Amino acid sequence: MMKTYHGSCHCGGVHFKAELDLSAGTSRCNCSICRKGRFWKAVIPADDFELLEGADELTEYAFASHSIRHLFCRTCGIKPFGRGEVEPIGRFVAVNVACLDDASDEELAAAPVQYEDGRNNRWEAEPAVRSFL
Repeated sequence: MMKTYHGSCHCGGVHFKAELDLSAGTSRCNCSICRKGRFWKAVIPADDFELLEGADELTEYAFASHSIRHLFCRTCGIKPFGRGEVEPIGRFVAVNVACLDDASDEELAAAPVQYEDGRNNRWEAEPAVRSFL
């Protein structure tokens, strides 16, 4: 079920709201940045996301194809979301599910997780080992 969630970084400098359905699925991958940052994401259309506060607190990091803008709070270092545009998705926001302030423990526990082998650019495949993701 679609629901409006509110989220923030750890220090509270960045606040956002996002329309998403946790029961529709989330994902974790083993690419270099997701693995190091333990990023747990829900990918939504860009129009379903609104940055409410803290644009000036965000710093950007991009690597490889530069198709995704990884955004971090410059004070606490948390990555509340990233933005990108890739085919076939189009413009999207990858919301850090762990930053959803009003998602209950039960909602988070029930959210399906798809594992992606980003390390090998096999986004549709599960990595051989996923227990650490």
